[in-house]
Amino acid sequence: MDRRLNQLLNEAPDAIIIADREGGVRFWNRGAELMFGHSAAEAVGQSLDLIIPENLRKRHWEGYWRVMASGETKYKTGLLSSPGVRKDGSRVSLEFSMVMLRDEAGAMQGCAAIMRDVTERWTREKELKERLTACETKLAAVSV
Repeated sequence: MDRRLNQLLNEAPDAIIIADREGGVRFWNRGAELMFGHSAAEAVGQSLDLIIPENLRKRHWEGYWRVMASGETKYKTGLLSSPGVRKDGSRVSLEFSMVMLRDEAGAMQGCAAIMRDVTERWTREKELKERLTACETKLAAVSV
């Protein structure tokens, strides 16, 4: 691999994760280590369940198998949002884009995700929405 591409993939602050057709981790960069708390040595070879909250796994795998079988996804462009789970069990709010990975014949081989931790922004937005709802409730009570 070209040295610059290797630097880009390994040193990017965003998590870059590649999973094979079966959902096994095949690449885990430094950003993923920092975001999720698992070293590359701990993550590579493991299932993506490593970062998927238990209550969301069934839905995740239904979608994953559908995409691997069909080669199609409605998420070709734009950002997806989902919670993830860190090694210590804490949750992280994620935004990510996906890339479908195919062999030379076009058969699905897996996918890659580029993930960003948006937990801080999500928490701020949630607090603002709660404050707005409280203000609207008070205003509605005063104007009655």
